[in-house]
Amino acid sequence: MGGGLPALAHGGAKSRRAKHLTEPRWVRVLAIAAAIAFLSLVLVLPLAVVWWEALRKGLGPFFSAIGDSDALAAARLTLWTALVCVPVNTVCGVAAAWALTRYRFRGRQLLLTLIDLPFSVSPVISGMIFVLLFGAQGWFGAWLSEHDVKIVFAFPGIALATLFVTFPFVARELIPLMQALGSQEEEAAVTLGASGWQVFWRVTLPNVKWGLLNGVILCNARAMGDFGAVSVVSGHIRGKTNTLPLHVEVLYGEYQFSAAFAVAALLVLLAVATLFARHFVAWRMARDRAAVARADAEPSESVDSSAPRVPA
Repeated sequence: MGGGLPALAHGGAKSRRAKHLTEPRWVRVLAIAAAIAFLSLVLVLPLAVVWWEALRKGLGPFFSAIGDSDALAAARLTLWTALVCVPVNTVCGVAAAWALTRYRFRGRQLLLTLIDLPFSVSPVISGMIFVLLFGAQGWFGAWLSEHDVKIVFAFPGIALATLFVTFPFVARELIPLMQALGSQEEEAAVTLGASGWQVFWRVTLPNVKWGLLNGVILCNARAMGDFGAVSVVSGHIRGKTNTLPLHVEVLYGEYQFSAAFAVAALLVLLAVATLFARHFVAWRMARDRAAVARADAEPSESVDSSAPRVPA
């Protein structure tokens, strides 16, 4: 009896605390309904409208719009931009995350600030920077014209602008993950005689592979869907420097609404694929963490069970 009173008191305090933190039922129902209504209005309804307008005149006009030569050229340019920018930003992001989490050096905070710079600068401004640098009236414009090198209003300018706006994604995904993991396993590998590359490929990369994949997915989605920076440096040359988002704008400006929504539907598919890919990566990360937690718990349980018991 005496031993049960503190437990009952503790349980009563716990129940009182839970009751104090729990909102009334009508408040919870209202909050959930408001959240669902907001998401439906902001996310679900626009996506539904895009597909409705894209298919409103039937499948024939839909496939005709996405099979148009200009639309195919825009799709090819979008894919080439992603194929160039995503690997470069992946390598640079991994290197930046490694340097920032494994070393302490002067200027570290400045490097962190520079990585976050594309998040704080408008994409239009970032595109304008490249125009001021490499345009006909820019700092290097005369030299580029003399050597017949085209950067602005050509693929190099689009790639540079996309590299700038997509740079933070891989680094910012890896930095907190690598900080949380620490460097104990890597130090142990070095102590056992592993080289730097062996430590990276066999210890670091397996530990951060899902976070890295998540950063790559986000980087690819932004590279294919960016509008502001690319719009400034592309010149809107139809069939040559228009990516898919720019092609949608051109079609909509020409009052070709069905074609514009048909091409926009491709970008919606990209968004949905990105969403499912991120969900899969999050599921695998949670699964791996649970497996590691179980592996860490098993040795301690076995040790406890085999420990000699002190006789009463």
